[in-house]
Amino acid sequence: MTTLPDLPANFAAALKLIDDAHAEDPKTTPSAIGDSAVPNELHYARKMTRWLAVRCPDASPTLQLACRAQHFRRWEIPRDSFPMTRPGYLTWRAKQKTQAAEKIKTLLSSLSSSPLPVEDIDRVAALVRKENLAADPETQALEDVACLVFLDDQLDDFEKRDDVDEDKTVNILRKTWAKMSPRGREIALGMKLSERATMLVTKALAE
Repeated sequence: MTTLPDLPANFAAALKLIDDAHAEDPKTTPSAIGDSAVPNELHYARKMTRWLAVRCPDASPTLQLACRAQHFRRWEIPRDSFPMTRPGYLTWRAKQKTQAAEKIKTLLSSLSSSPLPVEDIDRVAALVRKENLAADPETQALEDVACLVFLDDQLDDFEKRDDVDEDKTVNILRKTWAKMSPRGREIALGMKLSERATMLVTKALAE
């Protein structure tokens, strides 16, 4: 299995703080090991790290923290707190990114025994906000990883929702593909997806 570079002690302490916050998510998902459950956002964060190791095995410490904090305290702003429309969704997404960046910056600044440099804290927040997506290779890597996690861990459940039909799923897959770099797409094409997910991805790319 591909692994990431070891984090310096202060970054490892920061990652633990992030995971401690993820563990407060009241919603859980079944664990891959045994019958226990893990908080949703902790599960998601671990998936982000797993796919980051595939996408960017030499990822910097700041990129590793940003990936781990991609959905930081996401449960505090439920999707249904905004209109269930496309504009409502985009507004919710923007609010999520802004809040996650602000809260992760506050959290990382609280490390007193092994503080992170201010410029590294600012960099993590900028990555979480997905700044300069078209020009910043690390921001693009983060976007690729988020797309890979969607395909790997969320697509099957998403497609089964009552408010989602095949056309909507295919359209979302096309938009997901458009966000990804050539390297991200290469990894996606090598993923072991369910039979149904494979069919939907094939349809999205064929049209």
